[in-house]
Amino acid sequence: MPAAPWAALAYVWHDVAVGAAFYIVDRALGRPRAAWSAYALVAALAAVNVPVTVALSSPLTVPMIRAAGGPLADSFAAYLTGANVARMLAVLAAAAVAPRLLRRVSPRVHRRGLVAIAAMLVTGPITAAGVPTAGLHRNVVTSILATLRPRVAALARDDDWRASPFDAAAGEDLTGLRGRAAGRNVLLVALESTAAQYLAGYGAAEDPMPNLTALARRGVLFENAYVAYPESIKGLFAVLCSREPAFDVTAGTHAAAACAPLAGILSRAGYRTALFHSGRFAYLGMTAIIEQQGFDVAEDAGAIGGNVESSFGVDEPATVARMLEWIDGLGPDERFLLTYLPVAGHHPYAAAAPGPFAGNAEIDMYRNALYDGDRALGALLDGLAARGLDGRTVVVAFGDHGEAFGQHAGNVGHTFFLYDENVRVPLVISGVASGDGGEALRSRRVGRVASTVDIAPAILDLLGLPPEPAHEGVSLLEPAPRMALFFTDYALGWLGLRDGCWKYLFELDSRRSELYDVCADPGETRDVAGANAGRVEAYRERLEAWAAARRAAIVRR
Repeated sequence: MPAAPWAALAYVWHDVAVGAAFYIVDRALGRPRAAWSAYALVAALAAVNVPVTVALSSPLTVPMIRAAGGPLADSFAAYLTGANVARMLAVLAAAAVAPRLLRRVSPRVHRRGLVAIAAMLVTGPITAAGVPTAGLHRNVVTSILATLRPRVAALARDDDWRASPFDAAAGEDLTGLRGRAAGRNVLLVALESTAAQYLAGYGAAEDPMPNLTALARRGVLFENAYVAYPESIKGLFAVLCSREPAFDVTAGTHAAAACAPLAGILSRAGYRTALFHSGRFAYLGMTAIIEQQGFDVAEDAGAIGGNVESSFGVDEPATVARMLEWIDGLGPDERFLLTYLPVAGHHPYAAAAPGPFAGNAEIDMYRNALYDGDRALGALLDGLAARGLDGRTVVVAFGDHGEAFGQHAGNVGHTFFLYDENVRVPLVISGVASGDGGEALRSRRVGRVASTVDIAPAILDLLGLPPEPAHEGVSLLEPAPRMALFFTDYALGWLGLRDGCWKYLFELDSRRSELYDVCADPGETRDVAGANAGRVEAYRERLEAWAAARRAAIVRR
């Protein structure tokens, strides 16, 4: 909390407002018995909310409740500690005792309390406007109410949203690779919870993914690739449909939206297509998104089985074995698109085998989980090589989102903020011929900004297939500078973009802006929004209009 003397008021005025509302309704209705049921419900939600906020720095919201399904049971169990159980019991005990204690308050103190509450309700919103609470001023009631309805209005409008409002120099030109992978197979790997900053190829001192690093040495590494959304399901929609998702819109609505799926396009071009997921399609409406794609084969943990099973999925070696089995069932001349969705790297960061990183901190467990996933990636690539397919397959590997470990206050996991640990991911393309001699393209690094919505157009471009007009992304081979746009709506509503060296973030509820020069300040520690008012205003207007247009485009059938 900020040290200002009025900061505490900014954090508690929502609690005062909920209490005041309950008091007014209770008195107006003559204290009906039903009020005790409502009181018990609020108390129970508050008790559950304590460990949630301790772990995630956010009270429960509607999207968070929607995500709390069976596949996350192991993650929930990891936080069911003795300390958290004690916290919940303390809240319930306070809820039971407080009404009895308050009956003893004298009428004079009662009247003074009402005056103080009224003053807090008047001054609280004013105070909160000047305190960066990061959403912790909300409680379990107001956070749910705030996310019951869309926070962005739908407004149909067409524009080149990713064109910078400022002059930008052209980036690296990869159009010489156009068509160089014609006739090759495609392996598309969505690396679970893999942020760029933890990998040696992106400057990390340690390397939890040596096979990915080796793959990058044989291909193109995009240094500044960003996801469209820091969560797996709508992020997958963005990649496979090459369409940006929409704010406060469910996965089911996205599944009903128009899509020109990569699998369908390659199937019509004569490819066999398959998707294998070490997790479970039941998570967050993923089934509907997968059914939209038209894969010949789509299997998750339930169909694959494995040696090690968890609530979220199965071990990666089992999935690798199943994928190689599927490849072995193809004809010798059949080309394929194989999409691999591992779960290694997902919380609670379990690994099928020990990793090289010592320590019990979550970051150590996470690195070992990444190492476990990388080991499976290496086994898959070795399997392709053993079958003579390594020289006939384009490999595209990217992070489906990042993972945060407190680099910024309250930033844990991947879905709640838009800092680089949440949204900047590795993106590597390998197995592309670079010239008439057919030599492999080696160790090319691309610094211009890229987005995961550009992956499907890039694959078509590499294969020499015509672009799909319905795709919103632009081929990664094109040198024209493009911004990357992204958002999150799980807790607070954030919109963001990366434009060259500039990273801009806009928080919808408070309407606060943050601006960083990430070339000079890669850790996003120095907010320079105050010194760049014109740039901030241009970016904010662009993002708000884009978010409204995206909602209109996805909700419209």
